[in-house]
Amino acid sequence: MDEDLKTEVSRGVRALVVYPQIRGRSGQDPDARLDEAKGLAAAIGLVIADAFILGLREPRPATLFGEGQVNNIATACEQNEAELVVVDGALSAIQQRNLEDRLKRKVIDRTGLILEIFGERAATAEGRLQVELAHLDYQAGRLVRSWTHLERQRGGFGFLGGPGETQIEADRRLIRDRMAKIRRELEQVRRTRGLHRDRREKAPWPVVALVGYTNAGKSTLFNRLTGADVMAEDLLFATLDPTMRSIRVPGLDKVILSDTVGFISDLPTQLVAAFRATLEEVTAADLILHVRDIANPDSELQKRQVLDVLGELGIIGGEGDDPAIPIVEVWNKWDLLSSPRATELQSLVQDGPYEDAALVSALTGKGCEDLLGLIGHQLTEDAALYTFVLPAADGQRIAFLHARGAVKSEEDAGDAPEGPQMRIKVRLSERELGRFSAL
Repeated sequence: MDEDLKTEVSRGVRALVVYPQIRGRSGQDPDARLDEAKGLAAAIGLVIADAFILGLREPRPATLFGEGQVNNIATACEQNEAELVVVDGALSAIQQRNLEDRLKRKVIDRTGLILEIFGERAATAEGRLQVELAHLDYQAGRLVRSWTHLERQRGGFGFLGGPGETQIEADRRLIRDRMAKIRRELEQVRRTRGLHRDRREKAPWPVVALVGYTNAGKSTLFNRLTGADVMAEDLLFATLDPTMRSIRVPGLDKVILSDTVGFISDLPTQLVAAFRATLEEVTAADLILHVRDIANPDSELQKRQVLDVLGELGIIGGEGDDPAIPIVEVWNKWDLLSSPRATELQSLVQDGPYEDAALVSALTGKGCEDLLGLIGHQLTEDAALYTFVLPAADGQRIAFLHARGAVKSEEDAGDAPEGPQMRIKVRLSERELGRFSAL
């Protein structure tokens, strides 16, 4: 495959960031969206030479922007010595090519930029495969550049190919073959992940998954609660590969906390599909912590976008439906709030409709002890007291009761034909009782 097929964005390149605001399309605040676009560019190491919003009555099929706007972008590139133009929106292959011809510079859209970030950050073999699959899918629709040998047409008519196959057709075939190979490898990874998940279902530890909009502070909170040192920076998509650590919460000896990839608005469809296996970890959790950057003015919009993704995973249904997995909102970045706003949110948590939310600062640790208590409460709130008489040698089930439940007493129950017995009184939730019965 020709090396030109790969999108190459070099760190340190001066970039012009442009957000096309299309009239009549509601969504994020334009300034907040532009800031997010700048954050995406910075996350890949680009130097932001300038950034601005361009209002559009309607997108132009050839270049997205109007003639005068394209000239303005070209002038801004010259004035700021920008080598790259980042368009924070979706560009068709034709629009991208035409803009590059007009601006005499490399142009990359939001999808391409996010793919670059994911390609740089993916740390595991699975993550790299998922990113490569998404990148190939993105590039497959962009083989429309001017090749020097395009005059060489097909050797036949209709579906007949023959020796006259063009370079673009050859590249498309190579891309399809590589994508098919990656999908087979990812299917094997998915099966392996499923086996691991099945084993965790039988293991005596509940799983709590962190989800949230990118840069909401999930990894910082993960590090605070677990004492781990997962990459946690003020960058979009600092975490791509799921990470798990154990924590202790009131009423439970051990809980597995899972950090996941951040969500974002207009996530490329290629990545939604490619990372479904990673997000499947969330579907196997006992509890979901939805971490929100409560200091962000677009926090409510970000919440809706996260819930939309959870809906696609089947975790939540329609409006008013109870989620398949309990969800606790964690309002993070308390330390960035003004005093009046912090007081207002505190009253919502303590006396208002958000009594199951937690107001925390993952950076300072404020509120994290209360959060651990809330996690313990959520995992055990429907628990009832049960008494079991088990063989003393049944280590697996005894360990399950200690880890998944709150053991109240444990005493010798005498001997039975199969050996010494133990009588255990324990509080278990309905879900854990079902798992215990299946052991």
